Amino acid sequence: MPTLDDLSTAQRHLIHTSALRLQDKFAGIFGPETIERYMNDSLDQLLPDSEVVSFVPIFVERFAKDRLLALAKVEGRMISDKPSVMFLCVHNAGRSQMASGWLKHLAGDRVDVFSGGSEPASTVNPAAIEAMAEVGIDIRTEFPKPWTDEIIRAADVVITMGCGDACPVYPGKRYEDWVLDDPEGLGLDGVRPIRDEIRGRVEKLVEEMKLTPL
Repeated sequence: MPTLDDLSTAQRHLIHTSALRLQDKFAGIFGPETIERYMNDSLDQLLPDSEVVSFVPIFVERFAKDRLLALAKVEGRMISDKPSVMFLCVHNAGRSQMASGWLKHLAGDRVDVFSGGSEPASTVNPAAIEAMAEVGIDIRTEFPKPWTDEIIRAADVVITMGCGDACPVYPGKRYEDWVLDDPEGLGLDGVRPIRDEIRGRVEKLVEEMKLTPL
């Protein structure tokens, strides 16, 4: 299990630089102290489960940015008419990652897409990556991460996939539970039907949300 001591001086510098970028992005919305707190908390949540420590600075910046965008929406600091969807499963390594990939592919930037897990894995399922690549969707740069309070609160639609009672429930949101086979431990042939079933469900979601497919 990696710790802060495993980060090199260069990686620590990258994390500091990331915080500065986020301070610029959220200037006038959040102060440096809030940015720093979310960067540190995101690092604490991602580092212990990271398989490749060299990628941690990139993942921490992306995770913190998503969380800050969600917080800004929840607190009314940023006004957006763009709907947001959260996909939740246990490990955030297979089903929720494929669903996120499909929704981004079909709806583009007309919807904010988040994903998370109740027990995040260390990496995205290689068979899920390969299955999505077959249909022209690249999820190689995605990473498992936990669900967080501010992202759930910011989501308009929450799709759960097998995380049971561990999935959070907040009033005033649209919830759906998609019963899907878990691709963990399956080869490409076993993941393809799950990938295709997820596509059908996401296409229906896009239609119901009145997001014309790209």
